[in-house]
Amino acid sequence: MTTKISELAIRLGLKTIAESVDKELEEAARYGRPPDELLIRLFEAKFADKEERSLAYRIKQAKLPWDWTLDSFPFDQQPGVNKGRILSLAGLQFMNQADNIVFIASPGTGKSGLAMGLLRNALINGQRDELFSGAIGYGA
Repeated sequence: MTTKISELAIRLGLKTIAESVDKELEEAARYGRPPDELLIRLFEAKFADKEERSLAYRIKQAKLPWDWTLDSFPFDQQPGVNKGRILSLAGLQFMNQADNIVFIASPGTGKSGLAMGLLRNALINGQRDELFSGAIGYGA
């Protein structure tokens, strides 16, 4: 029966469920889990996989040149950067208000790193990269 379930799941494009069904059925039988809990666990696995793939796609499409995040930004090496203000921006409220952000500072102060960190944070929170088209400039 699990082979048939896996086969149907694959035909429906539910690869994650097909890969999880044997383990979940075994655990359901072992622990006496009800059928609705089994289904919830299978669909939660599918949803988590979909979210992970969607995030990976958004990050790939953004074509960020570095894997910087706000967590990896060296705030201690950039005393001119107000960490509290940046972390406040990381809440992304400015996007809901359709506000713009402009970083102005000397070269080497982390403007691009901060912009990429905010962009990555927005992508992680479900924003699409086309909202940022041309938002980050690199080079001269």
